[in-house]
This record gives sequence, C-alpha cells and structure tokens, in this order.
Amino acid sequence: MKREKLDDLRVRQLRARDLLRGDLEGDALQKHVEERVLTTTLDKAVEWARGNSMFPLTFGLACCAIEMMSVVGARLDIARFGFEAFRASPRQADLLILSGRVSIKMAPVVRRIYDQMLEPKYAIAMGACSSSMGVFNNYAIVPADKFMPVDVHVPGCPPRPEALMHGIIKLRAMVQEDPSMGWRERYGADGTVEVLQSAPTEGGAGTGTPGA
Repeated sequence: MKREKLDDLRVRQLRARDLLRGDLEGDALQKHVEERVLTTTLDKAVEWARGNSMFPLTFGLACCAIEMMSVVGARLDIARFGFEAFRASPRQADLLILSGRVSIKMAPVVRRIYDQMLEPKYAIAMGACSSSMGVFNNYAIVPADKFMPVDVHVPGCPPRPEALMHGIIKLRAMVQEDPSMGWRERYGADGTVEVLQSAPTEGGAGTGTPGA
C-alpha cells in the first residue's frame, strides 16, 4: 500500500512538471484540470473563511472557563479549526464564549463587550448557568438569552472540553450554511411526534389528536 502511494505521488510530480513545461496536452491536460480546479461562489468562499478563522475573546466568568482554556491544549488542539487566536480585546474578536454564570450586575458588562465586538459576531453559552441558570437558579443569576443573542448552547455543569468542541463545530457549520441534520431526519423519524390529548371536559371526552 505504501509503495502504491509513492508511485502515485511520483506520477503526480511528473505530471506537474510537464504542465509547467507546457508538455501536457489533450486528454492528460483535461484530466489534470478536472482533478485540481475547484469552482465556487464568492459567498461560499467568504463563509468558508469565516467558519475557519474565528477569534474567540479571552473572557471567562466562572468554573467553565477552566474547561474552555483546555481546548487550546495538545489533546483537543482547537488550532485545527483556526480558533486558536484568543484575543484580549473585543475589537479584535468575533466569538464570545460565555463560560460560567452571569449575574444581574455582570449582564450589562457582558452586553457592552458583545456590542464592541466585530461584525459578524457569534456567541456560545457554555454550561448550564449561562444557558438556563443551572444550579444557581435564583434572583441573582440571569441566562444569556435574556440580554443578548446566543447562537449555540453547550449543556453541562461543567461541560467537558469535548462538548465545547462539539458546539464550536456546530457553530462553524452554521456559519458555513451547512447545518447537520437533526436526529429525526438522520433516523427517518419524521411524523413520530407524540401529541398529548387535551384534558376531558365536563361535557365529554377531550378533543386532542392521538399520538402518531
């Protein structure tokens, strides 16, 4: 198998040499062009560039920030997706990862930082606290959806770094307008949504539709 790869590499090298010399003609030239020319649109190219070159903001709120820091390590290596350049200024960042709980006093500060970020900008609510207040479900904590737009929610308390990576990959797919199918589409489960019957009234039984 290794020998076949080396032979194929040698063939491609010789073909590239002939192309530079102008010796590649006819069907060989046509095949070479078909294998190496990729056509697309400007919008698709811009979306591809945006989805692979996001600059997250160096911003941590609580314990989830430790998990967020670990994604730049050797085990997960967020640099594979072009996300390794964490910025210390909101004017140089376009991704805000809310890693931790957001208090009512902190919410206006987070919103101001989000407003100062570059356009187009995105936000990830990392952990149960910033998504739904989590275990700190009291008057002092506010979910991120209440004061700013959130593109992706990453559940968990705290979520593992792999979960954050999954959320980042989902966000990249959204930016590139290539979202993955939901589980109903993947498993052919359309039309299996259960509909509860309405409560019976005094005059008779309920009028709800039975589940499929």
